[in-house]
Amino acid sequence: MEETGIGIWGVPLAIFAGAIRVSTPFIFVSLGETITERSGRINLGLEGTLVFGAMTAYAVAVMTGSPTLGVLAAMAAGAIFGLIHGWICKFPKVNDIAIGIAMMQFGLGMAFFLGKSFIQPVAPKLPSIPLAGWSSTPQIQAALNINVLFFIGAALALFLFWAFKNTRIGLILRVVGDSTDAARAMGIHPDQVRLLATAVGGSLAAIGGAYLSLYYPGSWNEGISSGQGLMAVALVIFARWNPIGCFLAALLFGGAGALGPALQSVGVTQGYYLFYAAPYVLTLVILIATSSPTRSLAVAPGALSLTK
Repeated sequence: MEETGIGIWGVPLAIFAGAIRVSTPFIFVSLGETITERSGRINLGLEGTLVFGAMTAYAVAVMTGSPTLGVLAAMAAGAIFGLIHGWICKFPKVNDIAIGIAMMQFGLGMAFFLGKSFIQPVAPKLPSIPLAGWSSTPQIQAALNINVLFFIGAALALFLFWAFKNTRIGLILRVVGDSTDAARAMGIHPDQVRLLATAVGGSLAAIGGAYLSLYYPGSWNEGISSGQGLMAVALVIFARWNPIGCFLAALLFGGAGALGPALQSVGVTQGYYLFYAAPYVLTLVILIATSSPTRSLAVAPGALSLTK
């Protein structure tokens, strides 16, 4: 009976497992970008931060034998990237978009240059939590073998949702993001807040990169990201700058990304590869929907401008 059940639920089970695996980088990158954009700044350089974080985590894990140190090193590297981006953007007449694209290319170039010697070595992987001890079926055990970073990301989404509304830091971030003049009138330094917010956002994005290289797919190569950093920016807009919305949207993106492998796992051999494009199609649809001239982004931070 159990084997029959797996046959019936094979695709949904594979999509569920894949959604959790694929969504984890989206969760951290989107939460990091939410913090940054809530302060009134947009960071399109997170793709470079994600890839550089993946390389840093993998290299440090190879050299030290500790994946935890790899994640911490990635966070530090991501924070440095965020600080550089935030420091440059504080100057007058500097365009956030242009600096973000430049930082993205800088991060990608540095990761490819410094990571050449770490493509072959094998790094220790991040631990996962087995939640299927009650089942002897390999498919269920694999589906419920969940990396610890997924749970940390879920807890972080809940914490940020609460913190934005109920803490002084959350209030300061929202004030700075909504009105630079109002923040200055309250004695707040917007540039400093945005600098720190961009650094925190970069640090979280780098955790997503560490997950890619140290757990799934669990290796370092130059094509490891496939544009996930850029897609996460669209995800933040889709989620309306809501951390819980980011978490749920990340699961949606993850499920779309897992559709192709899920079909392949149950023996679909023709046309399944078309479903590998599902996350990119979903991103395109979201961008079109959220840029409609008839639809107002009333919840967008007031100081967030794409034409700055």
